Amino acid sequence: MSDRMRGVMIDGEWRDGGGRTVLEARNPARPAEVVGTFAEANRADVEDACAAAAAAADAWRRTPALARGEVLYRAAELIAASSEQLASDLTREEGKTIGEARAEATRSVALLRYFAGEAAQPVGEVYPSGVADRHLYTERVPLGVVGLITPWNFPLAIPVWKLAPALAFGNTVVWKPSQVIPGSAVNLVELLHEAGLPPGVLNLVTGGRDPVGAALVADPRIDGISFTGSTAVGRAIQGEVVGRGVKVQLELGGKNPVIVMDDADIDLAVRETVKGAMLSTGQKCTATSRAIVVGDPERFTEALLPAVSALRVGDPSAPDTDVGPLASAGQYETVLSYMDVARDEGHRLAVGGEPIDLDGGYFVAPTVYTGVGQDSRIAREEVFGPVLGVIQAGSIDDAVRIANAVDYGLSAAIFTRDIGRAFEFAREVEAGIVHVNSETAGSEPQVPFGGMKDSSSHSREQGKTARDFYTDVKTVYVDMPAPEAVAR
Repeated sequence: MSDRMRGVMIDGEWRDGGGRTVLEARNPARPAEVVGTFAEANRADVEDACAAAAAAADAWRRTPALARGEVLYRAAELIAASSEQLASDLTREEGKTIGEARAEATRSVALLRYFAGEAAQPVGEVYPSGVADRHLYTERVPLGVVGLITPWNFPLAIPVWKLAPALAFGNTVVWKPSQVIPGSAVNLVELLHEAGLPPGVLNLVTGGRDPVGAALVADPRIDGISFTGSTAVGRAIQGEVVGRGVKVQLELGGKNPVIVMDDADIDLAVRETVKGAMLSTGQKCTATSRAIVVGDPERFTEALLPAVSALRVGDPSAPDTDVGPLASAGQYETVLSYMDVARDEGHRLAVGGEPIDLDGGYFVAPTVYTGVGQDSRIAREEVFGPVLGVIQAGSIDDAVRIANAVDYGLSAAIFTRDIGRAFEFAREVEAGIVHVNSETAGSEPQVPFGGMKDSSSHSREQGKTARDFYTDVKTVYVDMPAPEAVAR
């Protein structure tokens, strides 16, 4: 990370210091270690950022799509060349293990390359008309200025999967990342500008919900908001802006189940469930938080508990660490509070369930509760930590009913050798993402990503559907002039 105190970029220029509040990024594995200091935006910065994006919008919209794609392709190459440093910075700032941080940098490269290619794809359709000599077609046009609000758990990948389509399809951007990870945001913005983004096309305003997020959401120059974060905050944003006609895209929480059938490959089911529940310290919206076992759960839990106990918790920069710290003191306290809830609700603690004292870091033991009731808070609320509840079901119908009996509907998985059951599950489960014989987490850039119910605004990110949010459709009627009216 740069030694210079950055954090606010407006119209291609960094605004350093100047009486702004200073954000300190600390290493969650060793909170006494300051990773970097960054300038926090104020309300005036947000207003200037929106003005800069609005001023740059027309020129960027008129920039040929292939040229916009070329900027993204250059950014992908720069990130690929810098991936080791980006991963190291991410690990120190957010606490993700170095292996997962490297994978996130690689995923960001894939996303940029994908949307660089999407900039060259067809953008409209030609329709037959009921009127003679009429040419009838549609084209896609950018929204204008979009505000992007991103979380701390994927400091590179989630911003990129919003930034890349927004820029590829001709929009200008004001981006507010989480104040927990300002350094990763600064790194990404520097590389995008090095790739050739013109001033004003991408503006960065770091800081918290108030005043930075609130000012961004309230600005009248914003034409669209794409938000990833908590359901409560997302719905509040949606309620504030829809009356102004602002287009909204929300990617919210999850309470993602795996269903383990009696014919499942238990070794596979355990391996994938542990990955989904415990890696990234459970801090994924697609993380597995419920294992619904059809029939007697003993065979599954007998294999699950040793696998969870064997996970190595510790310094995320060490190559043999499986689980790093939680990302912040606030998230650490939240996860510990849910362990109190589980104890009060009377669930059986099978493994974990306690903090780990290591360099003062925000470490908790990977945790499994068994005998979890389907109506308990542990079974219904998003914990966002390495906590898994095991629930017993009597049949696949019962398991699907339990899976669906929550407010969320982001991702779900089933483990079975019966292809008929797999398709039945895919048809009946209320989730936007369905996995068969693989973990609930993970997605590929070329396919839609998003959930149902309280997990989203029923829009989708990534893949070709990303164009649906970041553009409007314009229908054009061209009636040919009569031959006698044509000048000769």
